[in-house]
Formats: sequence, structure tokens, C-alpha cells
Amino acid sequence: MAARRLDLPVVDLASPDLRAAAKSIRKACVEYGFFYVINHGIESALLERVFAESRRFFEQPMKEKMALRKNSSHRGYTAPYSEKVDDYPDSRGDSKESFYIGPTGDDNSQNNFNQWPSEERFPSWKNTMLSYHANVLATGKRILSLIALSLDLDAEFFEKNGAFEIPTAFLRLLHYAGDINASDGGNIGAAAHSDYGMLTLLATDGTPGLQICREKDRHPQLWEDVHHIDGSLIINIGDLLERWTNCVFRSTLHRVVPVGKDRYSVAFFIDPSPNLLIQCMESCCNDAYPPRFPPIKSGDYLEERLSSTYKLATV
Repeated sequence: MAARRLDLPVVDLASPDLRAAAKSIRKACVEYGFFYVINHGIESALLERVFAESRRFFEQPMKEKMALRKNSSHRGYTAPYSEKVDDYPDSRGDSKESFYIGPTGDDNSQNNFNQWPSEERFPSWKNTMLSYHANVLATGKRILSLIALSLDLDAEFFEKNGAFEIPTAFLRLLHYAGDINASDGGNIGAAAHSDYGMLTLLATDGTPGLQICREKDRHPQLWEDVHHIDGSLIINIGDLLERWTNCVFRSTLHRVVPVGKDRYSVAFFIDPSPNLLIQCMESCCNDAYPPRFPPIKSGDYLEERLSSTYKLATV
């Protein structure tokens, strides 16, 4: 599973030149679908606490983790091989394990569906995750404002059109076991896939393994390593934003391969309000390049994609 190293664009969120930052993001989203952000405003101490709490949870016996098994609202624990995003007969599914935390606002009934470890055993766990959820959501909104500018839209486009009226923002803690055999073609941390939603913000522990394939239809596929930059977040475009931009922006295939050591990461998925109608943006269409997709509600699209992931799984 050898791959070449890739140098993705780096966007400084502290830059006072918003237009230049937006221009860099547009180039990144058109050419790669991935980029880094630095000076994102999330304190390193908070990130360290998130990773420490994540490790403590995943180090528990399987019985303890399965007590919080993912519910019908996609909150909770998913065991290794419970997700499958490819249809290869030799693949058991993804070897990763994860924990989902959904929207957490007090005024949002969706908060009631979240599951939490015992406060007695994990006294700081919930507050740590709630704090990170709020901080990374704010960072994501800043990035989406720059994305709007990069599409020749008002900086508040996503706010004004109702995308955040009921923000569907999921935090996902991820653990890739280090004892997975990299030479076994049927074993992979996360099989090749593109993210389903609007925007993903990823924090990693520095362990390699993340790769992207910029040309989905190329055979054989060319995989490139996404390296770690201290203090940065890795950002990628999801399928819903690719659809919304009429394929001006790309949602890129990526995967996580075994590297012989444990790997932890924290993904944050930002999606529009479920009832928001997603139709190709006017700034991304013209007579020569008409809309390629019919309108669809965000929630309907995402539920269909999520359901297919678990239907393919073998367990």
C-alpha cells in the first residue's frame, strides 16, 4: 500500500486578508478536495484532553464499550468491522472502532439521543467532548464563510440560507488498532470512501496512515500520503458540498491503511439543517454547465448514505 507524499495547501485562519484565504481554499477544493488550516483557534490543551479521554474509552473491554452501542440516531459506539463502504467480497469491513457524538446544543432536542460513558468512571469525558464540539463547530463555520467567499457568494451565505438553523454536527472519535496486518489485503482501517456531508475537520495524533486518491476513476488508483502538521487540522469537502457546487469542488476518495501502530483521530462532520433543500448554487452553474443534480433535502440525502454503510457490513 505504498504511496507518495502529498503537500496540500495550508490556509491560515488568522490571516487578515480574507479574499486571499478564500482564493487559496478555492484552489484547494478544486484541485485536491483537502487542505490544512492553522491558527484555527482550538487550544492545544483541549485537543490533548480529547485524545486522552478517547484513548481511555477505547482501552476498555469490549463489553463495556458495547454497552453504549450506536443507537438508531447514530450516536454511540461502533465496533470493528461494523461498517463497510466497499463491496469487495474479500473485505470484512473497516477494522476501526469509533464513537459518535451528535448535536449538543441545549435548545436542540437532538441532544437527547447522545450516549455518554459513566461519570463515575469518566468524570471529565462529557464536558471535554462538549467543549471540543462547540469549539470545532465555531471553527467550521469560519471555514464555511471562507468557502462561501471562494464561490463568489456572501460570506454569510450558509448562515442566511438556514444551513445552521438545526446544525447537524457530529463528532467522531476514531481508533485504528496497531495489530492489524498491513499485508492482508482484506484488512484496512478505513476503506476507500468519500465523506457524505458538507465539511469534515480532522485532528490526528500524528500517526500516519491517511491517504487520498485525487482521481476516483483512475485505474490503477494513485494513492498519496497526507502527512501530519503540528497544530493544524485537516479539512476535506464532502459529497453533499460537491453536489451543492455542481461538482466545481471535489469530494476526494481517502482511506486509512495499517501502519503497525495504534492510530487515534477525531473527525468532526458539519452538515446543513436536515430540512434544507440542497440545489446547485447559481454561482456554479451557467448555460454551458447546467445543474447536474435535482434538488434534495439534506437529511434525506445523508440518511440514505449512512444507511447504505451499515447494510454492507458483515456484522
